[in-house]
Amino acid sequence: MERRAEATRACRAIHAAIESSREIFMLQRILENHAGDDSDIALSRRRFLKHLACGALLTLGTPALAHAARGRFPANRTLALINPNTGDKLKLTYFEKGNYIKPALREINFVLRDYRTGDVHPIDPLLLDQLHDLRLALGLGGRPFHIISGYRSPYTNGRLHHESAGVSNNSLHMQGRAIDVRVEGLDTRHIRNAALALRRGGVGYYHESDFVHLDTGKFRKW
Repeated sequence: MERRAEATRACRAIHAAIESSREIFMLQRILENHAGDDSDIALSRRRFLKHLACGALLTLGTPALAHAARGRFPANRTLALINPNTGDKLKLTYFEKGNYIKPALREINFVLRDYRTGDVHPIDPLLLDQLHDLRLALGLGGRPFHIISGYRSPYTNGRLHHESAGVSNNSLHMQGRAIDVRVEGLDTRHIRNAALALRRGGVGYYHESDFVHLDTGKFRKW
């Protein structure tokens, strides 16, 4: 019975790795179709796909493969942010050695505050991870994300909802789980395409306003 259970676990691990490799292949195809001829983006795309492949190796569970994967997977996660509404700029590592850095998260919370009211709210770390992976996929290097909207207080969201039907009355911005971004000099369609390839959370493309919405809800697009 014990051997059978061990064999079952091994089969499940291999199946998970195969599924991960399929997702990586799909991501590669999507990014290749939309990244253009920019050599820097292409190089960073390859590095990003290698990181995902290393994550897939971890699902196999064998010590040798896990050790090889950890040797290639980035131990630190860094973001560069600019809030044009306040002039705040920030570049810091928020995740290191397997842990989120609380002082760094507090700094990010402040930069992404509701600039209309000054209210500060915790930002979902998973949202920061989405931004980090998007940075790798786009090959941004040290180029910052421009934050159009981060946290919104219920007061601010209610006022914006009253002014525009495009603002949800139950927006995830009020929970610190959504962000609207652009990158200076980069077509927002590239941001949208890379975000869709990640298949995490909501991805909204606002062509006229020139930004992309990201959130940590269910995967969906508009």
